[in-house]
Amino acid sequence: MTIELRLDRSASLAQTVQIRSHALLADVSEAEGGEDAGPSPHDLYDAALGACKALTVMWYARKKGIPVDDIQTLVERDDTDERKGIYRLSATLKLRGDLTDAQLKELEAVAQKCPLHKLMSAVTTEITTQLERLP
Repeated sequence: MTIELRLDRSASLAQTVQIRSHALLADVSEAEGGEDAGPSPHDLYDAALGACKALTVMWYARKKGIPVDDIQTLVERDDTDERKGIYRLSATLKLRGDLTDAQLKELEAVAQKCPLHKLMSAVTTEITTQLERLP
């Protein structure tokens, strides 16, 4: 799959992100030289983790017949030690439904195993970058 980004000419640094048929805007804060026209790359990274945990829990709950009626996810970032190689994310999932303590524990274990949690914490990601001239 390819994700395409293009400079959004209505802002100084903002990028239009095209993912399949979905478009969104990414930017950085005014303090970082942008216009805060959209979430920053760090925001998107953090949000991806929260979305993955919520989607994984909802998928599992439906598959197993666990009565989750609503889910809200909060992701908090502590990037104070990022330059030292430590980037901390804390995810809190709030569930509504007629759930037993055992079901909550089961769903918590499932949330810990979402694919992006693993990707962010246990997988080596290899990245290549190349630059080409536009015609």
